[in-house]
Amino acid sequence: MLLDADDSQLVLVDYQTRLMPAIFENDLVIANAVRLARMAQAFEVPVWGTVQNPNKLGQDVPEVRAAIEAAGGKTLVKMHFSAAADGLGDWLRPPLRKASAGGNARSLPKHLQKAAVPEEAGRGAIVIAGCEAHVCLMQTALDLLEEEFDVWIVTDACSSRTERNRDAAFDRLAGAGAELVTTEMVAFEWLRSAEHPAFRDMLALVK
Repeated sequence: MLLDADDSQLVLVDYQTRLMPAIFENDLVIANAVRLARMAQAFEVPVWGTVQNPNKLGQDVPEVRAAIEAAGGKTLVKMHFSAAADGLGDWLRPPLRKASAGGNARSLPKHLQKAAVPEEAGRGAIVIAGCEAHVCLMQTALDLLEEEFDVWIVTDACSSRTERNRDAAFDRLAGAGAELVTTEMVAFEWLRSAEHPAFRDMLALVK
């Protein structure tokens, strides 16, 4: 199964100013997060960010924050380690509408009213990266899997304070059913062809 840009959303978790200096390979991780946001912008993939307790950990580092904003994204402020526990899943789902039941549906007994249905099928492939991999990133991804999203972990845009914790998170996420990918894998799967209009722009981003 390959990633499809039309079915994807990008989530960037907690690249925060007071956290990133302690993160293993932080410069590479930040650079790849920015690449992901710029790629998503080019493919019109929705972009979301999160920040954990920003009064203590600060906002996202400026380059990540700017890339999210340039892509038209918004950032969820959270206190739970899992962003899903603070409502991320609601942001990722399409809006609901009441199915027509004929006449004034509100006048029908509740058991005869039709359930709400999505306005559209929605984008069920969540491409996610962030820090720390074994805490906020992992807990968010596991909760999204529980909510029946397809979750793709961009490994070279994730990290923790230690390499061991990062790798343990990847092992657990793969075992739970998440797909492990890299930034370049996302780029070329979204492209699918060298004839794609965004091909040259993607090459410039990944080189």
